[in-house]
Amino acid sequence: MRFWLPLIAALALSACGPSNGGGAVEVAIIGAPDSLYQEGVRLSLPAQHIRGATVEGLVALDQAGQVVPAIAERWIVTEDGLSYIFRLRDSTWPDGDEITAVEVRQQLRQALTRVRGTSLGLDLAKVRDIRAMTGRVIEVRLTSPMPDFLRLLAQPELGLVKNGSGAGPMVLSRDETDDTARLTALPPESRGLPAREDWEAVARPVAVRALSVTDAVGAFSRGDVDLVLGGSIVNFPQAEAGPLSRGTIQVDPAIGLLGLTVRRETGLLADPKRREALSMAIDRAALIQSFGLNGWRQSSWIVPPAFFASAPYPEDRWDGASIDERRAAAAARISAWTAAGNEAVVRVAMPRGPGGDLLLRQLAEAWDTIGVTTRRAAPGEAADLELRDTLARYSSPRWFLNQFHCSLDAGLCAPRADALVRETLAERDPARREELLVEAHAALVEREIYIPLGAPVRWSLVRGSIRNYLPNPWGLHPLFPLSQPTT
Repeated sequence: MRFWLPLIAALALSACGPSNGGGAVEVAIIGAPDSLYQEGVRLSLPAQHIRGATVEGLVALDQAGQVVPAIAERWIVTEDGLSYIFRLRDSTWPDGDEITAVEVRQQLRQALTRVRGTSLGLDLAKVRDIRAMTGRVIEVRLTSPMPDFLRLLAQPELGLVKNGSGAGPMVLSRDETDDTARLTALPPESRGLPAREDWEAVARPVAVRALSVTDAVGAFSRGDVDLVLGGSIVNFPQAEAGPLSRGTIQVDPAIGLLGLTVRRETGLLADPKRREALSMAIDRAALIQSFGLNGWRQSSWIVPPAFFASAPYPEDRWDGASIDERRAAAAARISAWTAAGNEAVVRVAMPRGPGGDLLLRQLAEAWDTIGVTTRRAAPGEAADLELRDTLARYSSPRWFLNQFHCSLDAGLCAPRADALVRETLAERDPARREELLVEAHAALVEREIYIPLGAPVRWSLVRGSIRNYLPNPWGLHPLFPLSQPTT
């Protein structure tokens, strides 16, 4: 029986260290040691990877981040974009029962119920109905078109489970001695695919551990692991620690949010104009230079304009103003505050790590130019600002806006923005949907609920012997393809 765990761009040069030949692919994912086996719907990155390997949904993501068949072998989308009709593959659940449309409908409904109250639940709010049409055909109906719907269905949290087990492409065993997750690929015929005679000879097992960044980089340097996943800007400087060739570092062209969430609307941050002053003072182009990240995409907007079809505002929020001009205007706002006898101090919650330390130091230097003192919030201390570093699930403006929904209690919010996004759920005219999303974005910007910096940073260490690894915008690197032959 399969083991299941519930709810749990770059240089491609050859790396140092020996290949492990036909043995297991050794993978380290940066995270807490016990995070591999996390349960629930707010999964850690290690748990997302394990779940994606052992529990499939109707569709999945391949190594390039593209949607591919999973439990559904094919699908069609109606001309109006409101109905997705899936034909299920001819295969079974781990207990031997046939995978039927009725069972999949039930499991998908349960999965949608589980994610309510999360940002993913908000993203899936367009699902209106799920129908079992025949024994192996299921239909999902939407309230309005959503081009990214398939990508959402591929999220690990929407993997389908029956009696505690999922029909994923790999089976899991847990090595209790070192807390390693050992994954073995199932033969093609058990997944409703044509048999391959040499399957056992060409498929490699995958061994996964969750390690701290220091331990993961050290293991890679020693040749103990072939792949390190899950690096972020907080620990990016550690990617080059040790005797590593720079060719081993792969950086994803990530989409998402990297910036500072406003946690408190008091003191210096009580006025949106002063919150904007902090954002105005940051030289985003210079911010990343010390990290050595070429191609990083900065942004002074919550939703970068390129994610709208019409690019409704300039690339830079303060288009035409130099950084010196912006800082002069920001300093005047801060000076008016301090002239009244008030303290200009911001407390920032920033994760520990060389990259986090560097980022905080650069922010402090920028804010010092306008008369603001920066302090790092101590553990347990209420922070004014908190680093937000989140990967997108799909590339619509709606994803960005949903991250600040008032129901999530993630910091300051704008009820008007939530109401406008809610209007888009039933709006079938694409031009009007975009107008509503632009208005919602303007409502969030007016409230100054967030200080954007740019795109998140995600890096991996990849040995030359690794096959079927590709950088992708979603920061998820499926483990199953690592086990597969290239021919």
